[in-house]
Amino acid sequence: MTKLCDVNKQAKEKLPPAINDKSGIGVHYVDAFIKPMNTKLDDDTRVSCKRKGLKIILTVGTSKGDGLMRRLDVSKDPVIMLNAALQEAAQAAGVELKITDDEIFLTT
Repeated sequence: MTKLCDVNKQAKEKLPPAINDKSGIGVHYVDAFIKPMNTKLDDDTRVSCKRKGLKIILTVGTSKGDGLMRRLDVSKDPVIMLNAALQEAAQAAGVELKITDDEIFLTT
C-alpha cells in the first residue's frame, strides 16, 4: 500500500447544513475531499480524481474507473455516499483504496 494523500480535514466543514447545498449529495464536501487525491505517486504514476455531476472518476496511470453517488441506494449521508462511490471507482480501475481518518492509501 502506498500513501496517496492526507485526508482534507476542512472538508467536513463543507457538509450540510453548515453550507447551503441544494445538490442533495454534498458537492462542496465531495470536491474538497477529492482535491488532494490529484497527485503523483513516488513512481511518477499520475492519480486523478474528479466529480462530474453524480459520477466520481478515478484515474490511476492508464487505469480508469467511475462510481456513482447513490443517495437512495447507499445513504443520504454525503460521507458514506462518497466512500461507496470511491470504492466503486477504485474497483472499476483495478486498484484498492483504503481511507482512514487521516490518510488515503492506494494499492495498484
